[in-house]
Amino acid sequence: MTLLPAVEPTMYFIGVTTNKSSIMKVFPAWAKELGLNATLKGIDLPLGAPREAYRDVVGFLKSDPMSLGALVTTHKLDIVSAARDLFDDFGPDAQLLHEISSISKRSPHLWGNAMDAVTSGLSLEAILPENYWKDSPADLVLLGAGGSSLALTLYLHQRAAAGLPGPKKIIVTNRRSLRLEEMREMHVRISSTLPITYVQATDESTNDDVVANASPGSLIINATGLGKDRPGSPLTDSVTFPQGAIAWDFNYRGDLVFLDQARAQQPEQQVRVEDGWVYFIHGWTRVIADVFNIDIPTRGADFDRLSDIAHTVSQKENLS
Repeated sequence: MTLLPAVEPTMYFIGVTTNKSSIMKVFPAWAKELGLNATLKGIDLPLGAPREAYRDVVGFLKSDPMSLGALVTTHKLDIVSAARDLFDDFGPDAQLLHEISSISKRSPHLWGNAMDAVTSGLSLEAILPENYWKDSPADLVLLGAGGSSLALTLYLHQRAAAGLPGPKKIIVTNRRSLRLEEMREMHVRISSTLPITYVQATDESTNDDVVANASPGSLIINATGLGKDRPGSPLTDSVTFPQGAIAWDFNYRGDLVFLDQARAQQPEQQVRVEDGWVYFIHGWTRVIADVFNIDIPTRGADFDRLSDIAHTVSQKENLS
């Protein structure tokens, strides 16, 4: 992989299909609002890219003086596995999760930070009514055991440690048992008391059963990447969502079949549908704050202003 030196201060977006993301249009508007003299460029890597590709990207970011850092999606776990030794240090959540979503420079050091526990927590708080878990039978079903799911469980562990209520049960499903074992090991390492069941789902019918058996009002999350990085859904069209469930897709773009399946049951099951737009806003603003070492509020008028800018720009893009 050949990466040309940046000719101006540049932040990178490391993903799979970065040019399709709204951030490519939103970032310039945000940069103007925040007073940042910088541009954003995408670096696309295929799913499960070769180890050397990850090392080339991290080595480039470390050595190029105009490269300020990066947001990482999809490759959060793989990039650490392949290039851990190229980083000078990792933040506490990155050390726990063995994944990163942000690469930043604190001269002369290259840092890897995992922002998803904060991002997912802020997004969850924005989506759920206040005190949703209190005196509720609702479960949490995580379809997919990748980095985003792992981070969300870390956030819920931190809530539980602070004495705050959470879901009555957490069920995590994944095709590969290795990811489930890695998640279980992390939970043991932090002495988590979360009520978690780990289910290997080699086909969609297993996920259907898990969703159908969840309690009324349960939060069902598509954290598989299906619907964005790859087409499809972790469920079949025969799935039955619990009464009053909330269906949340971590994705905001793509075919989003999972949300279509949930919408089809809105009249009878009263399923509420949420896409990943709020997650997108929090995810990017947290990483931009890290890369540029600035303060960006997570709520209030200033945050709402950034959210409004992103919505306006994305709407214009969709209409063009």
